[in-house]
Amino acid sequence: MIFSVNTLVLSLHVLATIPAALAGFSTSSSSNVAVYYGQNSYGAGSGPLAQQRLSAYCSNTNFNIIPLAFLLSITQPTINFANAGNNCTAIADSTLLSCPQLAADISTCQNVYGKTILLSVGGATYTEGGFSSAAAATAAANNIWAIFGPVKSGSTVARPFGTSVIDGFDFDFESTVSNMVPFAKQLRSLMDAVTTAGGKRYYLTAAPQCPYPDAADKDMLAGAVYFDAIWVQFYNNYCGLQSYTPGTTVQNNFNFATWQNWAKTVSLNPNVKVFLGVPASSTAAGSGYLSAAALAPIIKYCKTFSSFGGVMMWDMSQAFANSGFLSGVAAALGTSAASISTTAKAASTSKPSTTPKPTTTSKSSSTTLKVTTSAKTATSSKASVTPKASVSIGVTASGTAGTVAEWNQCGGQDYSGNTQCSSGLTCVPYSVWYSQCEKVSTNANTSAGLAAWMQCGGQGYTGPTTCQVGLTCVTYGVWYSQCQ
Repeated sequence: MIFSVNTLVLSLHVLATIPAALAGFSTSSSSNVAVYYGQNSYGAGSGPLAQQRLSAYCSNTNFNIIPLAFLLSITQPTINFANAGNNCTAIADSTLLSCPQLAADISTCQNVYGKTILLSVGGATYTEGGFSSAAAATAAANNIWAIFGPVKSGSTVARPFGTSVIDGFDFDFESTVSNMVPFAKQLRSLMDAVTTAGGKRYYLTAAPQCPYPDAADKDMLAGAVYFDAIWVQFYNNYCGLQSYTPGTTVQNNFNFATWQNWAKTVSLNPNVKVFLGVPASSTAAGSGYLSAAALAPIIKYCKTFSSFGGVMMWDMSQAFANSGFLSGVAAALGTSAASISTTAKAASTSKPSTTPKPTTTSKSSSTTLKVTTSAKTATSSKASVTPKASVSIGVTASGTAGTVAEWNQCGGQDYSGNTQCSSGLTCVPYSVWYSQCEKVSTNANTSAGLAAWMQCGGQGYTGPTTCQVGLTCVTYGVWYSQCQ
């Protein structure tokens, strides 16, 4: 790529002003910040709160990594970037779109502002389920690399980003997949070959849920694939941010220590960085959002682990609509914070003892039942309805008159505590190993049927089973089904 003298001087000046920890992803830093872009999950249709073009955000020095969401399908490659796709056009004889504005912005963010740009593969609407064989997976990796990797002389493959080249790939699979290990390994091999030949460094990351092992990524994370970082989603799950117990080094449900143990004893890359995945506002997830001030002690705790690499946020539109959150997190990490860009600104134990035990087994190890349904779409957040948990789980389960309080365990195999929930609560089973006390929502149980994400079935469940029109009762195991 050829730059004018003025552009080169500007680039060098800007890079000189960016804090070292934020001049692109640093595998030796614990202060990285990754913010997903591309799904406009805050949902504004227009105005400053709507998702802006990518380059509008990149001058902000509070983050250094941008996973672009999403490559929705792999075998027949399809991309979707919500309203950012309005400037894309169809490519003849291809399932892909040509996105010249986004291509230009990728280059600007990389070369002027030092951002690391990844392409996130998957999302809630990914339905291919992986590949039929290892050979098919390898062939698909070769094709994806031709589309988004360095331009090959004489190639006629459709390229959504033109001559712009991303810095690697992120995997965000929300359901089980087959033959993803050979796909990931081939991408890793192709990226490393370019780096070895003198090209730039490429990165491979993943976004597992916090229950360990993650149901979707378990095969790749079982020491089979070399990842540079994983950003663990500590929300919409019992092990999320809300289960952190302040003032103690020994946590119960909040399981960053489990992922530290994975990094040092299971991961193919023992120096892999583990990020604290957080919702960027109260509307970014079903549960787990905390303010920047409330996150600060959790970040301080996570910094005590050698694998800690920083914070991941879902997503850009949410972060910029939540004034002060991004800069507050950057301050807690110890990085230099800058004001939001005016072009986009808007108003050491391996497993905690109380973690619900697994209900299914994989080829390599047991896995916690994953009752998660991410909703990364143009108008919804990365929301799921896995069992909620409060800080009190594992600390106290007392409600009124010796009963069990809301969100606390009330049953499950080997559980020997109180099983009587406080008044107005029901003991809801999530697996053979775990039940907890919850309120039964009346707002969602209308005559029209259950709303999205409400439980609609499962062994021991006695509530309504009919979903609203347009929704289906999806089974996640013998113990749990939900409308979606």
